[in-house]
Amino acid sequence: MFDFISFIPRAIVQGIPLLLGSTGETLTEKSGNLNLGIPGIMYVGAISGGIGSFFYEQASLASGSFSPTVGILIPLVCCLIGSLLMGLLYCFLTVTLRANQNVTGLALTTFGVGFGNFFGGSLIKLSGSSLPSVILTATSNAFRRSLPAGSQGWFGKLFLSYGFLAYIAVIIALCAGWILHRTRTGLHLRAVGENPQTADAAGINVTRYKYYSTCIGSMIAGLGGLYYVMDYASGVWTNDAFGDRGWLAIALVIFTIWRPNVGVLASFLFGGLYILHMYIPSGMNLAVKELYKMIPYVVTIIVLVITSMRNKREDQPPASLGLPYFREER
Repeated sequence: MFDFISFIPRAIVQGIPLLLGSTGETLTEKSGNLNLGIPGIMYVGAISGGIGSFFYEQASLASGSFSPTVGILIPLVCCLIGSLLMGLLYCFLTVTLRANQNVTGLALTTFGVGFGNFFGGSLIKLSGSSLPSVILTATSNAFRRSLPAGSQGWFGKLFLSYGFLAYIAVIIALCAGWILHRTRTGLHLRAVGENPQTADAAGINVTRYKYYSTCIGSMIAGLGGLYYVMDYASGVWTNDAFGDRGWLAIALVIFTIWRPNVGVLASFLFGGLYILHMYIPSGMNLAVKELYKMIPYVVTIIVLVITSMRNKREDQPPASLGLPYFREER
């Protein structure tokens, strides 16, 4: 029988990085910025947190003074700073200098992956590990600590067995959805993404909204990378271990029709599809298992086709998405 009690928690843990990445990208795209650098930003957020965690663990464990609270705060702050700098770089190039957003995003992805692999390899050498990985056990245990009732019964396993970042990710997504559709700030942000000329004429600072939404979105996406390393991977950093989760997060934005609150369930669905091949019996036939691994990508293609065929305006991307704003043409 299919074991839902073990499958659903693993699907949720797998989906949390996708949720954070898609929430951050949704906020960015609502301002008209198409940031294809999300995979690189998640990578930089993860390695930035890993660097802070590595040096704190080395110093504190040697003196026997490791504090779980400090062990959480240091990688969190490092992750947010690294992701913020990536967001600022993207905004400077695309908003201030009006560079092509597609090219800039792809360049940031390439840079972020190279940045993570370079410093990840450096940490591996500093740790003296015989394996091509860095293990941050103490910090990971602090991030993964669940509620006391997390292991009691099916309810505890399904709803209470996750680290604090998983609950924060859901709260961030729900708050982002509420801000976008229920507040004046969200209305201004959507106006900037739909028609920056009209928003500018109405007195809305287009540049400020683009900078703020992109930088905040980058920090949220960076948390997805940190969650993957500290919680999903149990504190193990390995170069090129992220796979294509960053790209799935971008696809998830279209799947959710640019609604972060819908992204909560959608990310868990994609997380389940991502690991479904582990729960479907395929015997010793590895070719069949590889076909099962294609399921999330096939679903993504189907969703893209269906979304493209929709005629409702609310189901379409922001009208100025990917287009630079020239105030002189207003």
